[in-house]
Amino acid sequence: MDVMSAIKKRKSVRSYLAKDVEEEKLKLILEAARLAPSASNRQEWRFVVVRDKKTRSLLMKAAKNQSFVAEAPVVIACCAKTDNHMMSCAQLCYPIDVAIAIDHMTLLAVELGLGTCWVGAFYEQEVKKILGIPKEIRVVELLTLGYSKDESILEKDRKPFEEIVMSEIWGRH
Repeated sequence: MDVMSAIKKRKSVRSYLAKDVEEEKLKLILEAARLAPSASNRQEWRFVVVRDKKTRSLLMKAAKNQSFVAEAPVVIACCAKTDNHMMSCAQLCYPIDVAIAIDHMTLLAVELGLGTCWVGAFYEQEVKKILGIPKEIRVVELLTLGYSKDESILEKDRKPFEEIVMSEIWGRH
């Protein structure tokens, strides 16, 4: 599958089959994250892979009782070991760098026949407590991973190209 096909096929999966994710596929997905670019090559990302059913149920509660978090056979806590370094554009590096790594994972997951969902609705301190994550580490996102119950590809509701892309200066289309 080429990258554009994976981009077009990728969707947020919130209903998973009760089927384990093969270890080889999981390792490839985590390798895709490891190979992602990062600001000044800081590589601040860290990942806690959760397969245990009881722990996933606890994470579901920390994620505002979103049931698909417990249903997914794998939940990855996408974290950052950071010193809060800012780029010269005044943006923190770690949330952007972790997001790039997550996107690498989600696109490779599509190629491997798996579904994912970014989960930002969670209580960070609860997730840290459940997973034993030190206080200085940030939990940026949770990522669910597994085989989707729904294989249909829906047309994505996206703004028209002309509305989001400008030429040379703001406002010129």
